[in-house]
Amino acid sequence: MGVAAVFGLTVAAVIAALAPISGAHINPAATFALLLAGRFPPGRVLPYIAAQLLGATGAAFVLLALFGLKGNLGATLPAGTIIQAFVLEAVLTFFLLLVALRSGLPWVVGGVVALEAAMGGPITGASMNPARSFSPALASGLWTAHWLYWLAPLLGAALAVTANHLLSPTQPLEPRPHGTQEFMPQRGKTRSPSN
Repeated sequence: MGVAAVFGLTVAAVIAALAPISGAHINPAATFALLLAGRFPPGRVLPYIAAQLLGATGAAFVLLALFGLKGNLGATLPAGTIIQAFVLEAVLTFFLLLVALRSGLPWVVGGVVALEAAMGGPITGASMNPARSFSPALASGLWTAHWLYWLAPLLGAALAVTANHLLSPTQPLEPRPHGTQEFMPQRGKTRSPSN
């Protein structure tokens, strides 16, 4: 739980500090999702991914210099089957990026990262981020099933963009009377559970 909390708090802090400058997508899967959603210019994708990989690799080599190969530098390695790891990484990334696309609030996204790291960490390392998996693999030389830490998050990103689009239609699915909101009582009126 401590590792999961550190992951989540780190992501929340990075988003809070860097979102106004760069958008704070420190994850190639997030950049890919924003591209697919039409929220990021195509010409900036490769420079952003290069910066993400460079930053993560720098961090991994700092850890290698400080501690050696202790803990394999946090390399993400599947503990179960490849199919289990692939599906779990795709699902974890899907929910992370769906929340990021719909909220983007640092504490919300960081909370999702912490929850998913606690749940998926023992099985896959809960990467959800190709840069996060690439850098310790490069520094440690552990490339076991590394491809899935790229393909599964990219698939999860594409699915998150699709789900976000379906959850945000340009026209309401059903017309509602003017001024009403589902699940929200109107001011000054109380609603019974049957309403």
